[in-house]
Amino acid sequence: MANPLRIASRRSQLAMVQTNWVRDELIQAHNGLEISIEAMATQGDKILDVALAKIGDKGLFTKELEAQMLVGQADIAVHSLKDLPTNLPEGLMLGCITEREDPADALVVHEQHRDKSLATLPAGAVVGTSSLRRLAQLRHHFPHLSFKDVRGNVITRLEKLDAGEYDCLILAAAGLGRLGLGDRIHELIDPSISLHAVGQGALGIECREGDAAVLEQIKVLEHQPTARRCLAERAFLRELEGGCQVPIGVNSRFDGDTLVLTGMVASIDGLRLIRDEACGPQADPEAIGIALAHALKAQGAGEILEEIFATVRPEA
Repeated sequence: MANPLRIASRRSQLAMVQTNWVRDELIQAHNGLEISIEAMATQGDKILDVALAKIGDKGLFTKELEAQMLVGQADIAVHSLKDLPTNLPEGLMLGCITEREDPADALVVHEQHRDKSLATLPAGAVVGTSSLRRLAQLRHHFPHLSFKDVRGNVITRLEKLDAGEYDCLILAAAGLGRLGLGDRIHELIDPSISLHAVGQGALGIECREGDAAVLEQIKVLEHQPTARRCLAERAFLRELEGGCQVPIGVNSRFDGDTLVLTGMVASIDGLRLIRDEACGPQADPEAIGIALAHALKAQGAGEILEEIFATVRPEA
């Protein structure tokens, strides 16, 4: 292309690491390609004194980037796929899903708890998380722990932990790894305890519909096994009409040619937790996600989500 490819990105350290990786991979794949990056703060980056669930989840970390594409100021946007809503604005599409890093949640502890695991933390230990999904699952399994909201980027959260504001944090293993902070991972949390967020560990590259030249350029980064898993997960979330800030978790894996999807919906207090799995041909991942959503709805997931939406509303 004669014109540089323009990437819109959040300006947080992790977002820039991810965007720079996409830039470098595209340049390596397309000899002579010029790329510029426009970094900006999103609503989710600016509002740090309110719990994420109270702000709302309709494009909390994506709206500003999408606006740049819609007005022609950017060609693509790089997202942590877990932050990208399942319903995109008219005129935009999910053009590419990159190979997934470990999607697990990770326990990071204050130095005084280095001899502890998640299961052996003392009663009343303060766990920092901004995720209702993590909160609900951990309350379900460890009701003796205390939970406290934590906001800010990964570095800021770790500073708060090290200053003694929390006994431990729950963070995405993939984000810590990409920031070169994998040594802070004290324990990877088993999926039997905490199912991860939809799309966690993968990057999603969003672009304009009908922009064939751009779509062809970014497709070189598509990782089909990851894409199939994530499309099943996103279909599950979309069918439940859930957003990024609700207690919905997933895990996906391949068993030969079969894709196995596990899903969970829980009440915020952790007292009710519904979990099931569905499987099918990996060539039709969205059908698997939809089937699992229907299975959970039949077990009462819809009622749990309605109660959450009625109590956790965005502030005016």
